[in-house]
Amino acid sequence: MKIAGVDEAGKGPVIGSMIVAGVMVQEDMLPVLEGMGVRDSKAISPKKREFLASKIKEVGVCYTLELSASEIDALRKKTTMNEIVVESHVRVLKQLKPDEAFLDAADVDADRFAKKVQAWYGKNIKITSEHNADVTYPLVSAASIIAKVRRDETVQELERLLGKSIGSGYPSDIRTIHFLDDWVKEHDSLPSFVRHSWKTATNALKRHEQSRII
Repeated sequence: MKIAGVDEAGKGPVIGSMIVAGVMVQEDMLPVLEGMGVRDSKAISPKKREFLASKIKEVGVCYTLELSASEIDALRKKTTMNEIVVESHVRVLKQLKPDEAFLDAADVDADRFAKKVQAWYGKNIKITSEHNADVTYPLVSAASIIAKVRRDETVQELERLLGKSIGSGYPSDIRTIHFLDDWVKEHDSLPSFVRHSWKTATNALKRHEQSRII
């Protein structure tokens, strides 16, 4: 039986892409995956995540879906972020085609998240959706590692292109806020790799407008 785990990285940042990753293995390979010591990606150092990601790819089938900031903005004109995450999970599952899937619920109601994914997927599949599934299930831990490594790569690629630090891209990161303020001050607009629909982004524009009035 083919079993998959799915998780996302980058749902909340104001800068950059969201990555939804799936890892699928044959059931008899689960002990091998567990033996690697996979854990929630947030509990592992960047170097260890990169090492584990390479090992995970050796034993499982991995697929990553990347939604850019501009794609997220366009979708948010039609639907909510939670619905975007549901659809993204479905797209990953349709690529992997597992017999069973474990998901890290991106909804306050984990059962509702599972039912939506099941309905949109449209095929017979056993789905388990739980909060903190990346802590409970090694397959979801593996997916969280693959997603986080790719998300970090996209941030690093962006920083190399810009020649400056953007921080983590999350609204709580003061380095990210400073980057946004500096960019808007220089360009009078937001860049394409920023989620314009985020309040953090619109606030940066408002601060710039206020500073011009003063």
